[in-house]
Amino acid sequence: MKTTVNKLVYAFFFLSVLLINAQPPDPGGGGGGTGPGNPASPIDMYVYVLGAIALLFVVFFAKKYKIQKI
Repeated sequence: MKTTVNKLVYAFFFLSVLLINAQPPDPGGGGGGTGPGNPASPIDMYVYVLGAIALLFVVFFAKKYKIQKI
C-alpha cells in the first residue's frame, strides 16, 4: 500500500513539473536579445553577493546543528 501511494505521489509531481512552465509566452516579433551593456537579468549583478550569503547560511546552520548534535 505504501509503495503504491509513493508511486502515485511521484507520478503526480512528475506530471505537474511537465505541465507547469514558468516562462511567459513569446510575444512574437522583436526577437532581439539583450544588448552588450545590458545584463541578461537583474540577478546577474548579485551572483557573488548571493553566493557569499549562501556560504554564510551553510556555516551558520552547520554550527547550529553541530551544537545540538543531531
